[in-house]
Amino acid sequence: MLDKRRNSDHREIGRGRRPVRNPSSHEQAPLTLRLREYLVNLVVGPPLASNQQPDRKVGLLTALPVFGLDGLSSSAYGPEAALVVLGAAGAAYIEPVTWIILALLAILYVSYRQTIRAYPNAAGSYVVAKENLGTNLGLMAAAALMIDYVLNVAVGISAGIGALVSAVPTLQPHTLMLCLIVLAVISLANLRGTPDAGWLFAPPTYLFIASMAAVLGVGVIRIIAGDAHPGALTAAPRVAAAAPAAGAWLLMRAFAAGCTAMTGVEAVSNGVSAFREPQVKHAHRTLTVIVALLAVLLIGIASMARAYGAHAMDQNKPGYQSILSQLAAAVLGRGIFYYVTIGSVLAVLILSANTSFADLPRLCSFVAKDKFLPGSFAALGRRLVFSIGIIFLSTSAALLLICFDGITDRLIPLFAVGAFTAFTLSQAGMVAHWRKAHRRSAQPSLSHLIRSHSRMLVNGVGAIATGIALLVILAAKLREGAWIVVIAMATLISLFKVVRAYYKRLERRLRPRGPLSFKQNVAPVVLLPMEEWNYLAAKAMNFAVELSDDVTALHVSALGAGDAAAEDRGLRLKWHQEVEGPAIRAGVKPPRLVCVQSRYRRLTNAVLEYVRELQEESSERLIAIVIPELIKVHWWEHLLHTHHALRLRRALLKHGGARVVVVSVPWYMDPPLNLDEMSSTQELDESTAGDGGASVTQA
Repeated sequence: MLDKRRNSDHREIGRGRRPVRNPSSHEQAPLTLRLREYLVNLVVGPPLASNQQPDRKVGLLTALPVFGLDGLSSSAYGPEAALVVLGAAGAAYIEPVTWIILALLAILYVSYRQTIRAYPNAAGSYVVAKENLGTNLGLMAAAALMIDYVLNVAVGISAGIGALVSAVPTLQPHTLMLCLIVLAVISLANLRGTPDAGWLFAPPTYLFIASMAAVLGVGVIRIIAGDAHPGALTAAPRVAAAAPAAGAWLLMRAFAAGCTAMTGVEAVSNGVSAFREPQVKHAHRTLTVIVALLAVLLIGIASMARAYGAHAMDQNKPGYQSILSQLAAAVLGRGIFYYVTIGSVLAVLILSANTSFADLPRLCSFVAKDKFLPGSFAALGRRLVFSIGIIFLSTSAALLLICFDGITDRLIPLFAVGAFTAFTLSQAGMVAHWRKAHRRSAQPSLSHLIRSHSRMLVNGVGAIATGIALLVILAAKLREGAWIVVIAMATLISLFKVVRAYYKRLERRLRPRGPLSFKQNVAPVVLLPMEEWNYLAAKAMNFAVELSDDVTALHVSALGAGDAAAEDRGLRLKWHQEVEGPAIRAGVKPPRLVCVQSRYRRLTNAVLEYVRELQEESSERLIAIVIPELIKVHWWEHLLHTHHALRLRRALLKHGGARVVVVSVPWYMDPPLNLDEMSSTQELDESTAGDGGASVTQA
């Protein structure tokens, strides 16, 4: 009957329901756990059941803020990065450079549409490169993307705060602190889940699109009308000197800097699994909208920068004005519409980090499933997101912002190397994919041949174009700091291989060595460490004699010689009256009592030394260490105890050896939490979750 009830409860939980809950169980939970549950639910949200995952998928409206903010926001710093390199020649050459970037963007768009169709569940560069080019190149793509995603968070937030400083110059001394505050807010929003972040970030995204449409629309109309600098409006500052001719090397460096505007194009293909069904259709639509909007923004900003004479300014100097700030002021004046536009730019630049928060945890989950990252990266958190990946990303981005003081210009040279490495490997992998598909077909028709070769051609052109762009970016940015990215990629790949080697070694050790032997086993030698004879020790002793008739109780004294002797005499008297006598009368072999003194009050060391002696005496038998443990439920109880049991258990598991088995026997001062309370709090303190319930662990 009990088994049927348990099975029934298990089936209910598997369907996302909970068994009938005791109305008073929540009131019985400790105040600290109830308070923590309330705070976590308030900040992160209540836990979601696994069967709610299909409901957490995104459509076009929410996918644009989730996957498009990186690409759209890069229009704010991509053209500016190119203008920084061009210097005085910027106004004359920004348009030709932008057209080259747009041609590369078009190639990437067509290529990634094919990639999404070929890999609807996981179209990321890591999966494509690993399956078609080999594990090493797959790991290179993963490392490149991970670095690029971290840089995207740092660059997006620093550029957003730069836009804020443009509008409110008095905030410039607080740039780094503002960056870290914004990073914390975005991290918490993403811990709530992808759809929540999408709906939360949708209003500023669409406000940015509308504001930029107004700025570009009015600006282009005035340019066509020949009225680029009307007197009623605030004109953007002009470069005094005549623009010099730009050399090939300068144009290559400007192209490399401007390519940062394309770093978000791969986001949709990396996150296809996050879309609603039909996934490919929604992913294609989202990619099309993102690329179209980005193309309009890039060419519009470049044309207006040339016509209005906008130029890049030093972010470290007072009075800094971003390119978009200059253009918005020139077109709209510094009224309410200017501040609405700059506010939307600020919001989108800051929130562009959300693309990385949507993609990097998914990428890490794929890498972790292949055993190149710790398994915790592949585990879904309470809100059905990869929480460990989000925490890793936010921590890495915070360190990067601190190292570079939150200044965009210092981070830009590191940008785009990782993205274009992933672009190139992904496109090359797709060429290999189409070749394999062509070879697998037995008798391909003419239409199939044309289709497969055209797909290979598209991805081949994409691989060549992005490969050339990568070489240009490396050549142009290597001295400016791109070498840091190269070293970081090599370090990450080495780390991946170290993690994989550990898991391979573990798999070899855990591999079954034949069928299980059911021979007659010898009862273990049982050791019961105890501080004193009390109800807790008695409960553990009752369990110990059930395991074996060879039981030893070990009392370690930390007192001086005289006090220890007196303590031992009292304990032995109790032992004779309350253990040995009752055992003899019950026909049970009496447990032994061993009293030792620790000269340096190291209780754990004394127990370990005695365990080694037992191992030498009993070379074939298991040694079971039964640890009586008082369970601390309330936070203040942890302050009132020495935690000897916890430290002893850890030491035994670490140093005991293969023949040592550790058994915790709990004793509760207050009623233990039931299953409902454990589910509602999700994670309990180590003293309640890890120690409760006579858990058995082999060292």
